[in-house]
Amino acid sequence: MVVGDVMLDVVVRPIGDLAPTSDTPADVRVSRGGAAATFACALAAAGHRVRFVGAAGDDEVAWLVETALRRAGVEPELWRAPTRTGVVVAMVAPDGQRAMLTDRGANALLDGAFVRSRVRDCDHVHVSGYSVLDDETRALATAVLRDARASGLSTSVDVCSVAPLRRVGESVFRDAVAGADFAFANAEEALVLAGTSDERVALDVLAGLCGEVMITDGAEGARVARGDERWSARGRSVRVVDTTGAGDAATGAYLAARLDGLDVEVSLERAMDAGARAVEALGAIY
Repeated sequence: MVVGDVMLDVVVRPIGDLAPTSDTPADVRVSRGGAAATFACALAAAGHRVRFVGAAGDDEVAWLVETALRRAGVEPELWRAPTRTGVVVAMVAPDGQRAMLTDRGANALLDGAFVRSRVRDCDHVHVSGYSVLDDETRALATAVLRDARASGLSTSVDVCSVAPLRRVGESVFRDAVAGADFAFANAEEALVLAGTSDERVALDVLAGLCGEVMITDGAEGARVARGDERWSARGRSVRVVDTTGAGDAATGAYLAARLDGLDVEVSLERAMDAGARAVEALGAIY
């Protein structure tokens, strides 16, 4: 079960310099988006049965997202709120890096009873960091993780975004996710969360909070810590078109492999393959 934001992605890559007050040619992709949904689709692509739980609006966007999830092999269970579905506009630079403009829409209205009643018939619960970072859903996200652990389920969480992490404060996030079996962050998020400028120190700090930690670092690859053990893998050398969702694809592939009982080294290689596939395309790969 994956809990997180229901989003529509509008990915825009301008062709040439922006023309203020006029038209700029661009490559534009509109698709199902959201970190949690990409994570869920990566799990499904690896052969897992995945239930995705989130809040959608009462608009056609919700239908589009739900249809895309089903097409990717994910079972959507969406709470419907009388408002609009979330949308994120990602502006992609020539080097593939992006800046995002986000309207979370219905996501802040996710119903607690609806979500907690869905913690059933599963052996693992993943909670998106966006649910932890939002003041409106943090208590729910924390309760879902707590309920899952109390039921003997394994759990995971990812950080998702550094700007809201700075706003909320690293101590708040650490308190919310402490005890998860798996935690995922990119390098920038990990440094803020651990309060350090040294990625190795950040890995040590986060390994003290959760059972197994993976820090992704774009083309540099990823590092994993479990207790005193450490692993790393280099990223693949590919042509980068768009980095949107690459980290979620990689971490989803990693968790899928670990839940299948594969060792860390093999799981890391699968993660690097998934991340490489993601950056070679504009928009979602699933």
